[in-house]
Amino acid sequence: MRIGKFLLSFVFAWQGIVHAFRSQRNFRVHTAIALGAVAVGLGVGLDATRWAIIAVTIGLVFSAELVNTALEAAVDLATDDLKPLAKVAKDTAAGAVVVAAASAVAVGVFILGPPLLRLAGRLLR
Repeated sequence: MRIGKFLLSFVFAWQGIVHAFRSQRNFRVHTAIALGAVAVGLGVGLDATRWAIIAVTIGLVFSAELVNTALEAAVDLATDDLKPLAKVAKDTAAGAVVVAAASAVAVGVFILGPPLLRLAGRLLR
C-alpha cells in the first residue's frame, strides 16, 4: 500500500519524537512532568481555557526539546572538533529549552496552584 508523501511526513515526524524519547533523558523527564500536570488537571477539574493553556505549554516544551535534539545532532554531524560556535549553538538551544520549561513551571503554578491549594485546604479541615 502506497502512503502519500503528506502522510509519510507524519510517520517520519513520529519517528523523530520516538527517537527523542528513547535517547534524551530530559525529553523523558518533560514527558513525566507533563503527564503529572495532566493528572493534576484531571484531578482538579480544569476548564477548557485552562486545558488549552496547559496543552500549548506542554507543546512548547516538547517542541523546544525536539529542536534542541535536532540541532545537537546536526552540530555533531558537522564536526567532531570542539569549536566555539558549535558550543554556542548547542548551549543556546539548550537555553531555549530552559526558558520554555521555566515558563511551563510558571503556568503550572498559576493554573494548577490555586485549585491544589483549595483541595489541600479541604483535606486538612
